[in-house]
Amino acid sequence: QVHLVESGGGLVQAGGSLRLSCSSSGRTFSSQGMAWFRQAPGKEREFVGGISASGIGTSYADSVKGRFTISRDNAKSTVALQLTSLKPEDTAVYHCARSLSPIADKSSIYVDWGQGTQVTVSS
Repeated sequence: QVHLVESGGGLVQAGGSLRLSCSSSGRTFSSQGMAWFRQAPGKEREFVGGISASGIGTSYADSVKGRFTISRDNAKSTVALQLTSLKPEDTAVYHCARSLSPIADKSSIYVDWGQGTQVTVSS
């Protein structure tokens, strides 16, 4: 029903920046919260940040707070994650996901997932 496609990943030096984008094909984008997750090899999937349907409410993992910023453009049906001050520990596959509700935090239920984009931070 809904397809999410991420882009913008790559290899970056520690301290650098990347901007990830997620494009949605769904008709209900403006009514659903959206979030970014990441997963590194051998680690559990981790909630990174979420943004409410309106774009007003945001939520971040403590590990990225102050460094990452989530935003959305409902007119374009896209959600972005701006990553700054990157650390090697940020290396992971980053996925966007659609929340079942207008809220998107680490306790929300997510029903659609993108294929992911690789972020690699070197030191």
